[in-house]
Amino acid sequence: MLDSKLFDNTEIAFHLKSDSELERAYFLFKMISKEPLVRIGTAATNFALKARLPVEGLIRSTVFDHFCGGINEQDCLSVIDKLYEYGVSSVLDYSVEGKEEEVQFDAAMEKTLKLIEFAHEKEAMPIAVFKPTGFGRFKLYQKISEKKQLTTQERDEWNRVVARYHKVCSLGKEKDVEILIDAEESWMQDAADDLVEEMMCHYNTEVPIVYNTLQTYRWDRLDYLKGLHKKAHKQGFKIGMKVVRGAYMQKERERELEKGYGSHICESKLVTDTHFNETISYILNHLSDISLFIGTHNEESCYMAIDFMKTMKIDKKDNRVWFGQLYGMSDHISYNLASKGYNVAKYIPFGPVKDVMPYLIRRAEENTSVAGQTNRELELLKREKKRRKL
Repeated sequence: MLDSKLFDNTEIAFHLKSDSELERAYFLFKMISKEPLVRIGTAATNFALKARLPVEGLIRSTVFDHFCGGINEQDCLSVIDKLYEYGVSSVLDYSVEGKEEEVQFDAAMEKTLKLIEFAHEKEAMPIAVFKPTGFGRFKLYQKISEKKQLTTQERDEWNRVVARYHKVCSLGKEKDVEILIDAEESWMQDAADDLVEEMMCHYNTEVPIVYNTLQTYRWDRLDYLKGLHKKAHKQGFKIGMKVVRGAYMQKERERELEKGYGSHICESKLVTDTHFNETISYILNHLSDISLFIGTHNEESCYMAIDFMKTMKIDKKDNRVWFGQLYGMSDHISYNLASKGYNVAKYIPFGPVKDVMPYLIRRAEENTSVAGQTNRELELLKREKKRRKL
């Protein structure tokens, strides 16, 4: 196995952070590690923004600047360039959530098209991304997933969603920019899966341009992938897959209790980890058909994937395998992997401060629920502070 101390190198992990940025990171992760503080902080932030209190400057200089690249794509350029100097690519993620209007969906599509053009011009940005509910109403995806009859108006609305997907994926193919499409809650995901599959049939005929996302805290995802693999063989298209553990577990559990249906969720963290690793292994065994974006902050999964690549003699720079982490998190994984020559990308959220707050709050809540991860961040930050003093 690869040197199991690879991710302990804090000098490489934090070389882009000034002493003050290091202190800010330590402060933020310390706050995030305390669940009551996260609850109070998110409630206070929501209240302050709704009441139009002048808090955007404070948010911008703390949590926003740590986890986000800027308020627009131009604002992110210095971050993108800085990362790329050290071998880390960028995936700009327009992290505006919870919109409901057609005009907002069209705006999200136009923003994504602009990002594809932006990525085409910039070697440091080989990949673009969007959320299904950025392009259409959640309730519409849900209704289709539940196989309910659509009204004429809803059918027209869905046709507009499909047209947005086609426009974005078509430009991605034309500009040779890969498109990652995020996964969301299980009760709307079937409609999204079917639509992404339709895009793969159209645009992944030579190489994967369109990538779906598998949330492996759902126990059915590897079976879904195997079924899709058979279909791809028959219909002659390639598969692109981003594999993550997932971001909606709390909501999934709450809905299961409320609706009283059987669980979509793996019974434990250990089972989820096993499911994630088995999914990664399956794809690495079938790289001629499936390209892989490994979205993880888990060190063991990264070691496993690296070990597998070495055993299978998969080149570190093979474009069919990417590792990805969120900006502001797991720098010890991203920069140490990049230093060894692997394909690494940071997901960089951006957008107006007020509009990005739902995303930031979800991230804070997720980090609170994965205590081991936050403690690891704190331990490494503390170690780097000590190293610099010495």
